[in-house]
Amino acid sequence: MVADQGSSLPSSPKSASSKELTRRILSAVVMIALALVMAYWGGWPFALFWLAAGIAIMVEWTDMTGIEPRRLVQAILGSGLAILTLLFLADASFGLGAAAGLAFLAAGVLATKGASNKKWATSSFLYASLIVLVPPIVRDHLELGILGLLWMFAVVWATDIAAYFTGRTFGGPKLCPSISPKKTWSGFIGGVVAGALGGVLVAWAGEKYGLSLPFGLLGTAIISVIASVASQIGDLGESALKRHCNVKDSSHLIPGHGGVMDRLDGFWAVCLIVAAVLLTIHFTA
Repeated sequence: MVADQGSSLPSSPKSASSKELTRRILSAVVMIALALVMAYWGGWPFALFWLAAGIAIMVEWTDMTGIEPRRLVQAILGSGLAILTLLFLADASFGLGAAAGLAFLAAGVLATKGASNKKWATSSFLYASLIVLVPPIVRDHLELGILGLLWMFAVVWATDIAAYFTGRTFGGPKLCPSISPKKTWSGFIGGVVAGALGGVLVAWAGEKYGLSLPFGLLGTAIISVIASVASQIGDLGESALKRHCNVKDSSHLIPGHGGVMDRLDGFWAVCLIVAAVLLTIHFTA
């Protein structure tokens, strides 16, 4: 009876934490492998991969914020994201893509009830659009290509992993306790250092295989620091949204991680920086 009673006791917090970390690591390995395979493949499979991610993010965002009529708005906005992908694959002009995106955004906003909900619908589409478009654009870009994409991955992944483990190891003052109580300054600094190193290592390795980024190694180090900081700000921004919506995770799609938005919040911020640079070049070249 003693043995039976002992076996029925709940697992210790340490054991539960260990299982959660194992799930988190296994899920991360699978996601990283899938992202790298799709990046190598490129073309329409890669574009569809990011379309799926963008639609998942839009659905998570609109579910969290509770817009209505939810499924109708999600169908309109999801169709808009799909059209953006098709136009990209068809090599349509920037103007046509922008016009199509704005048309579907307007339709989704008009279908949404309530002024505040219209803002959430707008932000969900704009947020998801970056995830849908920027990675395929970078992958096909003549000066960036797969190396530019790998740089984005390396900075975000190194930042995320290092921030998690240095924060847990060293602890210390909280970074922004009102938004994310577990994040620390030690984790932030560790993430920035690792993100910069990750970005530079990718650029250095690329040069060994005849590939190069248009910034040089010093420029890559500087922009890697900026991207790492942006990645962590993106993480905090999503935490603020979840706190506003009173949810722990954007969804429960990925074991140990939550939703797609939970995994791509930092990557989204780097996409925003890359998009700003590419748009500046587009309109000034």
